[in-house]
Amino acid sequence: MKDSECIARILQFWFGELDTDGLAAPGRNKLWFQSTPADDRQIEEEFGDNVARAISGALDHWSESADGLVALILLLDQFPRSIYRGTPRAFSGDAKALLLCRAAVSAGIDSDMPSIHRVFLYIPFEHAEDLQAQDEGVACFDRLLDYSSTAAQPVISGFRDYMLAHREVIARFGRFPHRNPILERTSTTEEMSHLELHGGF
Repeated sequence: MKDSECIARILQFWFGELDTDGLAAPGRNKLWFQSTPADDRQIEEEFGDNVARAISGALDHWSESADGLVALILLLDQFPRSIYRGTPRAFSGDAKALLLCRAAVSAGIDSDMPSIHRVFLYIPFEHAEDLQAQDEGVACFDRLLDYSSTAAQPVISGFRDYMLAHREVIARFGRFPHRNPILERTSTTEEMSHLELHGGF
């Protein structure tokens, strides 16, 4: 499959058809945030090879186009969380995704992207165990919210709230406590209390 066809397939799988506000259909949230074992298997079967190639650097040239960049970010930041769920490899593309995200924002490449593409371009900031990156992510979502149409603002505001929640955890702990068992890190008493109350991240 040609690179252009593979990029198109990734974007179609993840986003489907976008509306006039640059958003995906609401039902996509289930795939993004409530994926099933069947979804995970499908991602591994269809895109597992590309995830490995992306992590190795073999697909770096995809970042030369806006669509290719978003597809590459998905391969590095989103798909490993499905394919390698519950293992350290789930985070194996995070550092590379963050570098690409920062470079794109610095160059202003994100400004012409559809809104939902921008959301997933920025999520590597949200996933970073680094307060500066978290602050960069908040700033990106603030700009996106200002840019968004009136109809899109509630959706973007929801993503921004989620970004802020992640930042709060990093500001408090410097890391995501829910990753501690996966990464064989010892949780503090405070972190364990946080997880009992909040679960998730």
